[in-house]
Amino acid sequence: MAARLDDAAPRRLLLLRHAKAEPASAPGYEDHTRPLALRGRRQSAAVGEWLGGSAGVAVDVAYVSSALRTVQTWELLAARLSEPAGAVLVTEDLYDAGARDVLDLLSRTPADARTVLVVGHEPVMSSLAALLAGPGSDDDAVAQVRSGIPTAATCVLDVPGEWAALDRAGATLAEVVRAVED
Repeated sequence: MAARLDDAAPRRLLLLRHAKAEPASAPGYEDHTRPLALRGRRQSAAVGEWLGGSAGVAVDVAYVSSALRTVQTWELLAARLSEPAGAVLVTEDLYDAGARDVLDLLSRTPADARTVLVVGHEPVMSSLAALLAGPGSDDDAVAQVRSGIPTAATCVLDVPGEWAALDRAGATLAEVVRAVED
């Protein structure tokens, strides 16, 4: 995996709530197997366009919940990235995870990974962003994660140290980016 930032640059953590899924009440689906709705497919493509285009993000490691809607979100956005992710781990551990569980997963991220994307669920994505938001975080973004984030929203955090040392208030929450659909 190639580092994409110099050693002095912070690491970047992207916490993405999956795109809009079919309702939980839709017949024939269990929660884990709910697919994306048409709107969610558009949202996922928009996130990929943003990450691969104007944001210029190269994902070194992607952690993706094994739920169908998160896998579909990842697949649709990954198809729009300017280069493939260095490593992708689809894991059931993210499906029922709490913020501390995700933090534990992040602590095992290879040290040379500079940009990590987690595709997961609410309320965990916003809870983790709120937990990690330290001094210098954007006030509006902090307020937004404290109240929850919409589908296909990405919490962008700068992490000044190693992944293994990441803990409470250990990052700067720069912004929360909502998917802009065509």
